[in-house]
Amino acid sequence: MFFKKEEIKNNEFLTKVCALLIHAAKIDENYTDKEEEIIKKTLNELGLEDENISKTIEEAKVIEENSNQILDFTRKVKNLPEQDKIKIVEALWSIIYSNKDADIYETNLMRRLAGLLYIDNKTMGDIKEKVKQNSL
Repeated sequence: MFFKKEEIKNNEFLTKVCALLIHAAKIDENYTDKEEEIIKKTLNELGLEDENISKTIEEAKVIEENSNQILDFTRKVKNLPEQDKIKIVEALWSIIYSNKDADIYETNLMRRLAGLLYIDNKTMGDIKEKVKQNSL
């Protein structure tokens, strides 16, 4: 668990992170069970207890459907320590490569997120390649 206890108690924060993960999963218009499993695993690794995961995912789906921009999802994430942001980016790439391929919309999303989360291109590329190799 790498988030501060206050952030975990503030479920709104993890719900926004979850909405970002759902957004990445839905951007190719093919939200799969495999992607939802990655989201559940990530929420668990972020410190969310099992009994709260389904509720958080349902709340995040509503937020994601009613939002027209990703800025709201990334506002607090960009201020996290580097290793925490990398964990979230790894989860995003895992979702994207869960179907073994990244389309133009998914790669464009990740390019935009790199800027919004203040992650340099080399780090983003290294994470992408690591996840891509593990998904093959």
